[in-house]
Amino acid sequence: MALPNARVLIHQPSLSGVIQGQFSDLEIQAAEIERMRTLMETTLARHTGKDAAVIRKDTDRDKILTAEEAKDYGIIDTVLEYRKLSAQKA
Repeated sequence: MALPNARVLIHQPSLSGVIQGQFSDLEIQAAEIERMRTLMETTLARHTGKDAAVIRKDTDRDKILTAEEAKDYGIIDTVLEYRKLSAQKA
């Protein structure tokens, strides 16, 4: 669920910080990023009903969705409505 003015961001996984080290260390980090990306794509595909290839394309760059767009995409189930606040009596 999300509030009407919420934004939802989906993007490819990344590792924080600068990746340094020997070539074998870089290969390990690259393999981990690819593993995380595949896991994210299959999880989102399962929950949204979209093909994993569509998810990969959509997360290649940052994709910012409104609450309604996130609902249409299948990431959230409900956009909450604001409720009216009753005036407080002094």
